[in-house]
Amino acid sequence: MPKVGMQPIRRQQLIDATLSAVNELGFGETSISQIAQRAGVSTGIISHYFGGKNGLIEATMRYLLQQLGNVVAEIKAGVDDSPEQRLLAIVRGNFSTPQTDKAAMKVWLAFWASSLHHPELHRLQQVNHYRLHSNLKYEFMKVLPKQRAEQAAQGLAALIDGFWLRGALVSGEIDPALPIQLCSEYIQQQLK
Repeated sequence: MPKVGMQPIRRQQLIDATLSAVNELGFGETSISQIAQRAGVSTGIISHYFGGKNGLIEATMRYLLQQLGNVVAEIKAGVDDSPEQRLLAIVRGNFSTPQTDKAAMKVWLAFWASSLHHPELHRLQQVNHYRLHSNLKYEFMKVLPKQRAEQAAQGLAALIDGFWLRGALVSGEIDPALPIQLCSEYIQQQLK
């Protein structure tokens, strides 16, 4: 009989092991047995909790998305209510340490590629895309007409994704200073 309260602990162990394995081996080379070994559990536990590798990747992405949401909320809580500061908080959250950690970045890339072929992951990617876009548009609409706010939100989302993708594909750690600065300049230009 399983110990009471072990499920959240085991799930987090498996998510951490997934991040580690994908970082070291790549998504395609990471197997259920390698993840289980890193987590110190049997492969059956992965099937039990997640239904397989895709379910575990989905749970890992939900974890990263939750981290992103928490960081953005925390940064927003520390700034004034101006659209510029709230937009910049979203940008900073997307380039925060949990999101730019090499392991997380590799899982994000694997997720984006896999979402093209797996309906569950595609749905999760659409939710993520819509959330970012709607949050950006909401802030821009405080100052701009709807159509301009829509365009500004699309432009800022493209900058965030583009800088993030370029950072993920270079060797070494991403330096968030330049993307944050350029996104800040874009925000200021749009709000004029």
